[in-house]
Amino acid sequence: MPVTTEVRVRYAETDQMGIVYYANYLVWFEIGRVELLRALGLTYSQLEIENQCILPVVEASCRYRAPARYDDEILIETRPALLRGPVLKFAYRILRKAADGTEPTLLAEGETVHVVCDGELNRKPLPERYAEALRAMMAAK
Repeated sequence: MPVTTEVRVRYAETDQMGIVYYANYLVWFEIGRVELLRALGLTYSQLEIENQCILPVVEASCRYRAPARYDDEILIETRPALLRGPVLKFAYRILRKAADGTEPTLLAEGETVHVVCDGELNRKPLPERYAEALRAMMAAK
């Protein structure tokens, strides 16, 4: 814990100033969530197809510390932070990987809150297989 995913900043993710557009950090959060589930042997597609569950984002926050730029190697650290009934929270840290092997630079940190729902947006419990895996990860801090 946490699960770390590496991506490289694409030119299309930057603005005129060559800095990553702020909303792209939320896209990176999603990449982190998907890869966290994959690391646990689970997938979003199984959750949706086999369990008829979706995880809409009901709250998102991001605190920006330093800019990311085109071609930076980015580390997305993702961990589950809360699982209470149908409410699930993930925490993220976005870091720039240091080219010289020194400590990465913190670029942003944030959270997303999700409510487990069926296709009609009615709350439902997270399937036990997913809940167990996330609880075990949170306990392994």
